[in-house]
Amino acid sequence: MGFSWLGRRRQREEMVDALYAKAVAQARLPIFYAEREVPDTVDGRFDLLVLHVFLLMHRLGAEGRDTKAVNQDLFDLMFADMDRSLREMGVSDMAVGKRVKEMARAFYGRVDAYEPVLGDLAKLEEALARNLYRGAEVKQSSLAAMAHYIQKQVAALAALDPASIAEAGKACFSEAA
Repeated sequence: MGFSWLGRRRQREEMVDALYAKAVAQARLPIFYAEREVPDTVDGRFDLLVLHVFLLMHRLGAEGRDTKAVNQDLFDLMFADMDRSLREMGVSDMAVGKRVKEMARAFYGRVDAYEPVLGDLAKLEEALARNLYRGAEVKQSSLAAMAHYIQKQVAALAALDPASIAEAGKACFSEAA
């Protein structure tokens, strides 16, 4: 399947902006913090955003080489946003670069943890306990709910037509409930 739209830089930028906005909006849903026990902290919010950006990149990656530029743009946008957020939080200019590098390593660590276990609920729960919950005490029901949620998102995103993903704002996550 050809992705001629990938060659149009402005169209790709608009699509990436829309995809990132969807990931941010989904990661901010109160259900994750109120019912799924994700810590409502800077780290907890970062980890949920990483999870949702990863899910989008996983889906786009299933389309092959043609989507590599989109995934890179999505990654770059996320970390430009992280840089801006750190500066707004008052992190010194000297420390921002170091913090962003740490966040990028964390991102890749999460990808390495989640990618191979997406189809295995028990292993996905283990990866979530280590990464999303960072080893904190969490109810088994919360782990199970998050693992099911992720598998539901993988299936929902896989069902999307690649062309609809290309249309800014069309890619949607399913409900978090």
